[in-house]
Amino acid sequence: MSQEKHLRRLNEQYVAASLAGDVEWYRSHLADDFVCIESDGSVLDKAAFLRMTAQGSDLAEYHLDEVDVRFYGDMALVRATGSWKTKTGFPGMSRYIDVYVRKGDEWKAVSAQITRPAKAS
Repeated sequence: MSQEKHLRRLNEQYVAASLAGDVEWYRSHLADDFVCIESDGSVLDKAAFLRMTAQGSDLAEYHLDEVDVRFYGDMALVRATGSWKTKTGFPGMSRYIDVYVRKGDEWKAVSAQITRPAKAS
């Protein structure tokens, strides 16, 4: 499998783990020094991100609309846009960028930043 296909698959698994509240997936695929910048500007380290994941998602579904993978040596950026619906049926979209670092044959997410643009009026 090509490295790009591998990163695309990891990205899909990342989204699925979020919807399912799969803490164990994140525990094994996030670097120990992982940091997530949420759309509200809050910053979560790995432990806080795992606690948030364990609480479950407010989203019922998330569909990847665009995914772009770029490599810079042993680092990769996954930039994506997705559309979602909350469990109450409210729709929205988000853009995010995840940074992965390769150590040997393994890719670990070291950073994530999520943006949920305000709905246009």
